Amino acid sequence: MIGVLVLLLCLCCSTVKSVSVMEGHSVTLHTDTQLHTHDVVQWMFGVQTPDEIIAEINREDNITSFIIERLKNHVEIDDQTGSLIITNITTQHTGRYHVEIIGNTVQNKHFNVTVYAGLSVPVISRVSSQCSSSSSSSCCCVLCSVMNVSHDVSVSWYKGKSLLSIISVSDLNIRLSLPLEVEYQDTNTYRCVVNNPITNLTQHLHITQLCETSSVGVVYCGFTEAVIRLVLSAVVGVATVAVLIYDIRCGLPSKY
Repeated sequence: MIGVLVLLLCLCCSTVKSVSVMEGHSVTLHTDTQLHTHDVVQWMFGVQTPDEIIAEINREDNITSFIIERLKNHVEIDDQTGSLIITNITTQHTGRYHVEIIGNTVQNKHFNVTVYAGLSVPVISRVSSQCSSSSSSSCCCVLCSVMNVSHDVSVSWYKGKSLLSIISVSDLNIRLSLPLEVEYQDTNTYRCVVNNPITNLTQHLHITQLCETSSVGVVYCGFTEAVIRLVLSAVVGVATVAVLIYDIRCGLPSKY
């Protein structure tokens, strides 16, 4: 109990170095020192506080031991510096790390490691259910979606270099989606970007390919506008038929 309290006091008094890394990569937590013959190194780990011993190295007895089973196949210790090397890192390795080097003096270092899951390439598809019913001009409605989203991921729409909209999630989610309405004849450049604090992936919107007009005319995003145009088309059609009948009747010769 006393040891844990001492460790907590050390954490409060010392600087914690933040380290971010992508899942599957390797990271080294540097001690920034050179070990001496009689030094003993102890690394500890914990989600909130580093309270489990990961590994120990005793330079005098030339003994290195790894304690936590789930980390045993992922960690190595540099026998010259005592630095901890984590290979093929996973999100389970996110947490607090503490190293104590005991020799002529006692040195402590603290690390806060955040592991981010790999990002999925965003997918852009054409939809109608996400469109605004109040849209007053012909437009194409698209949706940018990302599957298997993890924490601290955001999805954004950009027009050129200008940010149009953004949505983010701080907890695990299955899917993250963000809609966009564009004019079907728009010549601007649009792109959907998915990112976390250390990397991003981009998908460009190809309006001419995704927003082609149908054989019966332009597809409109606003339901109200579509109804109005349908009614207008019907009125014009009736008027055209009436004029045609009138012209035919006026052109017929009289029986008298």
